[in-house]
Amino acid sequence: MLRFLESLHFVLFIFFTAAYAYQIVYLLIGFFGKGKGGKQAPALHRYAAIIAARNEENVIGDLIKSLKRQDYPAELLDVIVIADNCTDRTAEVSRQAGAIVYERFNKVQVGKGYALDYLFRRIFEDQGEQAYEGFFVFDADNLVDPQFVREMNKMFDTGEYAALTSYRNSKNFCDNWISAGYALWFLREARYLNRPRTQLGVNCAVSGTGFLVAADVIREDGGWPYHLLTEDIEFSISCAIRGRKIGYCGTAVIYDEQPTAFRQSWDQRMRWTKGFYQIDARYTGALLGGCLRGGRHSMSCYDMLMTVAPGNLVTLGVLALALFACLSSLAQPAFITYRVLRMLGRIIWMTIKGISFSLFLFGAVTMLSEWKKIDGPAWKKIVFMFTFPLFMLTYIPISLAALVNKVEWKPIRHGLAAKAEKGKERA
Repeated sequence: MLRFLESLHFVLFIFFTAAYAYQIVYLLIGFFGKGKGGKQAPALHRYAAIIAARNEENVIGDLIKSLKRQDYPAELLDVIVIADNCTDRTAEVSRQAGAIVYERFNKVQVGKGYALDYLFRRIFEDQGEQAYEGFFVFDADNLVDPQFVREMNKMFDTGEYAALTSYRNSKNFCDNWISAGYALWFLREARYLNRPRTQLGVNCAVSGTGFLVAADVIREDGGWPYHLLTEDIEFSISCAIRGRKIGYCGTAVIYDEQPTAFRQSWDQRMRWTKGFYQIDARYTGALLGGCLRGGRHSMSCYDMLMTVAPGNLVTLGVLALALFACLSSLAQPAFITYRVLRMLGRIIWMTIKGISFSLFLFGAVTMLSEWKKIDGPAWKKIVFMFTFPLFMLTYIPISLAALVNKVEWKPIRHGLAAKAEKGKERA
């Protein structure tokens, strides 16, 4: 029994080391390499900035203002809002800020994917399919750097990419350990996943907001047919399978608001995790087929497969098998049972310790390399390097809960603190 447990632990270690070893290459390229740039004198393309919003009256006006202040010809950038099942003043605030607004009320087809699909169809009906060359997609809580559109346009004009993602910074990094955990993950994704992917010619992953998709892609798809709980990753997976190229523009910066309450964070990450399970069920076969084609397309499919692979469940499944083996040993003499249980405890501790060290390493490297771009006092940044592994380890119970529970899309409320401050000022 002891030999069986040792072998099980060794196999688990070898499996994950081999599966994710390529990310060490990403880490080195992300740290030492330079980001890939676009054309220095690009043609100026016509875009629409799309915002899907549900009850976002607190923040959407600020986003629209930041888009109206872009260092880009105003006549080449329209701001379009889809006020989706709103019960507040989102539509009114958006119109006052200068956006084109559509309203949608559908209690059956709920979620951002359906809202985007509806909006693209309405735009094509009202303005024609050739009105825009590309669409930026934002969440209502974003703020956009003044150079964002100009920088994205430089890479879009190369004609290489069906879509582009950007550098996702945070508006509230140092609020608490939860907001810092989110923000540090997205910074790592930008610097140490998407940057090396683009340098190596491997597809990037779109993560919800701050991305650009070519109008040709929307026309080919007949809208936005990505309706799983994580429609952004579904789009990324589809692009990898179909050979569409997604790139990364590190000089285009957005600022995102992260949740600070654990209950809200739990609900959001439950939705993400359930969405990953949906993607695993629908696309694993196609991704495996893409892995066998060879070349950079094969690597894009493999990388996306590792992105959505339920690693937490594999780990927990192996540990459950080990626990079952230990329970089976209870019929043995007491000293044998003691040794088996002690070995199981050692395996669990070593597994948690190994995962925590890896997470700390990635978090610390990201924090140090992005230090100057993170707003907040130095002592908080240091503290949040150490809380990052804890934040990520909470995905383990979330993964289990998402496996057995029904999960539906729920809106995330933003800007409540800012609204409270404005109320105090008026008082």
